[in-house]
Amino acid sequence: MRFTFKTRYEQDLQLFKDNGQKFWYGLLMVALLLAPWVFPDYFVSQLVFIWIYSIIGLGLMLLVGYTGQVSMGHAAFLAMGAYTEAYLQMKGWPFVFSLTSAALVAGLTGILIGLPALRVKGMYLAISTLAFGFIVEEGVTRAESITGGNSGITLGKLEIFGVAIDTEQSFYYVALALLVLCILGVMNLLRSPTGRAFVAIRDSEISAQSMGIHLARYKTIAFALSAALAGIAGALYAHKLRFLSPEQFTFLQSIELLIMLVIGGLGSIHGAIFGAAFWILVQQFIVLAKDWLPPEIGQQTGLQPTVFGVFLVAFVLFEPLGLYGRWLKIRTFFEIFPFYRKGMFKRQKSYLKSERLK
Repeated sequence: MRFTFKTRYEQDLQLFKDNGQKFWYGLLMVALLLAPWVFPDYFVSQLVFIWIYSIIGLGLMLLVGYTGQVSMGHAAFLAMGAYTEAYLQMKGWPFVFSLTSAALVAGLTGILIGLPALRVKGMYLAISTLAFGFIVEEGVTRAESITGGNSGITLGKLEIFGVAIDTEQSFYYVALALLVLCILGVMNLLRSPTGRAFVAIRDSEISAQSMGIHLARYKTIAFALSAALAGIAGALYAHKLRFLSPEQFTFLQSIELLIMLVIGGLGSIHGAIFGAAFWILVQQFIVLAKDWLPPEIGQQTGLQPTVFGVFLVAFVLFEPLGLYGRWLKIRTFFEIFPFYRKGMFKRQKSYLKSERLK
């Protein structure tokens, strides 16, 4: 097992713990940069969806995994970003300004939903965000002059500084660049006093408040930042599909985002990316497997939700730390073999005795 001995305070500011991490992440980045030139366009297109869903997952992870605030209406923030981007693009705005506006509109929407939700938590917070999702879905349907209503809205080709982004490869690099920027932003945020306040609120609101953390302020910040990241993903989502309709931002979309987090691993940036990759790749596997399954099974409309439901139950029962948790166990096993013990990752109760339900 590798140990890092820190001899100066500047080492705490480094993104990577050691040179080993720098090497492997650098190698991964090189592979991702070469991927569009190696794989066919269809596979590159699926990678773009993974990057988009990873950005959404980062925002939701910041809210659910790090602050402990459950949201069942995150598809609404995705819709706010997507429709803002589509509307401003039709008005001729440059992509840099329309993307920024999409993030701001979604972030302000997050503040509006975060402020009334400060008085509730747990199941009641989830219900309030669910109601907000229904309100946005209905509003998108009614605002036909802006969103096109049920008829939908179509976007033109994306241009950045006069350069047409009209191929899968070029859009891949745009999505990857934004994902990397979002990851770096979230990593730095979590190392700041704000990020540490988020984690303190997640672990124990009573303890956090006793330490002087303003719960209302930091919960609102978490909602705003999470919604802003969803708005950025929504802008990319709009340009990727180039057609938007209210059916794309339903309650089921929000549930799918939560499932991705649970499967990927709550409380880790890696989990958001692992969950998005798992979601997209398993969808493609199901499409391919339908041709090999009997017609009575392969042609059923509810096959995909059933498969993901089984995966979710399996992860909750047997691997609550998600895919990232499983990777940590495998890595630790090889690092300290033969001294690995099963009890090393045993779950501990994270709540205080005073916070238990009576």
